[in-house]
Amino acid sequence: MIEKISLNSLRFFYYVAEHNSVTLASQKLFVTQSAVSKQIKNLEDALGVSLFNRVNKKLVLTANGNLLFSCCQQIFAKLDDCLVDLTRQDHRKKQLVLSCEPTISMKWLIPRLAEFNSLNYGFEIVLLTDGGAVDFQGKSIDIALRRNDFEWDQNIFHEKIIEEYIVAVRNPRTEPTNTLLLTSSRPNFWHHINKSKLVSSEILSYETMVLEHFYLCIEGCLAGLGTAIVSIFMVEKELSHHFLELIHPPMADSSSYHLLSYHPFYEDERKVVFKNWLKKEMLNSKIQFMQTLQCV
Repeated sequence: MIEKISLNSLRFFYYVAEHNSVTLASQKLFVTQSAVSKQIKNLEDALGVSLFNRVNKKLVLTANGNLLFSCCQQIFAKLDDCLVDLTRQDHRKKQLVLSCEPTISMKWLIPRLAEFNSLNYGFEIVLLTDGGAVDFQGKSIDIALRRNDFEWDQNIFHEKIIEEYIVAVRNPRTEPTNTLLLTSSRPNFWHHINKSKLVSSEILSYETMVLEHFYLCIEGCLAGLGTAIVSIFMVEKELSHHFLELIHPPMADSSSYHLLSYHPFYEDERKVVFKNWLKKEMLNSKIQFMQTLQCV
């Protein structure tokens, strides 16, 4: 008997029971009243019970009808939730949420995202800008690009992308100043540079002006406020267009960029695809930067 009952007939019954009307049910289902009535008759015949009593031209659920309606309410509610979850999962699979430090995002990653999306890997990158510790679960982040200048949880999966190289730059069209623009977003940055003597003693002797982010340091440098020490990945455009000039060659600062994930990379093909693309692109950027210096 059960195998003769279709999900469609239960759906028709559910709408009739909910609205106590064949007419309203037919309007909600976009079918004729006779089609609804036929489905209800078929369901009653298959179950061998009456589901409705007709009282003064109105439909009233029988005891069996009430029992079936209660079951349908639970089942269809769960089914709706399931379908919503499936839709959300499919949507999430088309988007890989990446958290990345603001200046690297603005100056290096964003100009390349259109190219990445054009490769048609079947998903696109959703970019969130942030630095430091990563709240993967709280912010629904899939992967994060960070420098290893802080300690992340030992359970976080990570893979090195490329070493960090820094340069000192200034605006050649403005009067030189003895001001060094530093960022507060990397609290140990200046201490490390000073201790390691990565730049000349002359630059180290400059008075410092602290700004919130590296991109503010770059903008300040373009405005002639002073010299900035930044990553080579942050000033590609400014150097190639001669908006800024090097006053100190690139130096490896002993840190590196890493891609972080709450789950193993191999469990999500999208993460592997993006990781491989990121490694290739950042390596190409470094090579092109070094080749440009040799031609100067």
